[in-house]
Amino acid sequence: MKRYSAFAIVREAARHHLGWQRAWTSPEPRASYDVVIVGAGGHGLATAYYLGKNFGITNVAILEKGWLGGGNTGRNTTIIRSNYLQDPSAAIYEKARSLYETLSQDLNYNVMFSPRGVMMLAQTHHEVRGYERTAHANALQGVETEFISPSRVKELVPIIRLDGPRYPVLGALWQPRGGTARHDAVAWGYARACSDMGMHIIQQCEVTGIRSEAGRVSGVETSKGAIGCNRLGLVASGHSGVLAEMAGFRLPLESVALQALVSEPIKPIMDVVVMANTVHGYMSQSDKGEMVIGGGADGFNNYTQRGSFHHIEETVRALVETFPMLSRLKMLRQWGGIVDMTGDRSPILSKTPLDGCFVNCGWGTGGFKAIPGSGWGMAELMAKGHSPLTEAFSLARFREGRFVDESVAAGVAH
Repeated sequence: MKRYSAFAIVREAARHHLGWQRAWTSPEPRASYDVVIVGAGGHGLATAYYLGKNFGITNVAILEKGWLGGGNTGRNTTIIRSNYLQDPSAAIYEKARSLYETLSQDLNYNVMFSPRGVMMLAQTHHEVRGYERTAHANALQGVETEFISPSRVKELVPIIRLDGPRYPVLGALWQPRGGTARHDAVAWGYARACSDMGMHIIQQCEVTGIRSEAGRVSGVETSKGAIGCNRLGLVASGHSGVLAEMAGFRLPLESVALQALVSEPIKPIMDVVVMANTVHGYMSQSDKGEMVIGGGADGFNNYTQRGSFHHIEETVRALVETFPMLSRLKMLRQWGGIVDMTGDRSPILSKTPLDGCFVNCGWGTGGFKAIPGSGWGMAELMAKGHSPLTEAFSLARFREGRFVDESVAAGVAH
């Protein structure tokens, strides 16, 4: 495909923009491929991209039952950070964060990565101790973070209220090289690069069954016919459990809705990302001026992608105490995504009981920030049979009791 550049914009402007190519092709599926990836969200597309880039495997089909990037990839709050406590978590998230820094250049597509910094507020003495511990762990892991004072928090976020009546701000864990990216652009950039390598992105193609012979995967049944494959990657977020049942095994997952909302656009007032785990709310300001607000996952299993009033009430009520100016804003829109949660709130990147079948799921509320690292590790696992990035996240950990327990370590997992 033609490269995007400033010169290309000038050239196409001179000929009325009639020379632009489609960003990716929409072919009919072939009878078989070397690899089939189920799920054309960020994780699935990144897996396919790094299979091609790092291992030369390009006879790949990415199947999507809806439209490309229409699931959680396009339904999140775009936060990117890597300041996790557990070593395996910090390793894969830091790999992702570092890849995000050069992703626009690597893909020749502007993903709008903005390293504006991520701040996690400490609003109880317990959180202060926990974040100081995390800062020490991050130093050993090579992840750049620090615990900062309330005065430094106020300097970075002038609109914040430090002396809230219930939850005063006692400091914060600060990762200056965290930030945000444009979620749709991440999916589109990976899709364009995959298509350029000759991979097939097949939309509106629902997987209805998984075929196997002698304990090994042989293909999938879809709404567009049977497709054979030697290796199969299940990367379908909240629907991973449904696909696993088709393959003959179960996953330790529950699917719930995670909701977010944005305010009306206003002038720039906050140029960092702020997370407040005690009240379970987080906020950043988009390039268009909207205040992007998120909270915790719903407390019951469901597959809805709509918002609900109780979530607005719980999340905004908590954040208004810390950011009083929010009370004067109007809500612009609200949405939900389906997240898949494990017991330890850490992902699963693993071989499965069905030989040749691999699974990438369980990212819960933290999937977007991990996309490049997840794709890198999953591609290595599928190509070589093992990966240092994914070893700790295998299905075997649930049987052997080797949990990567970010839910306990962080108090709340995002």
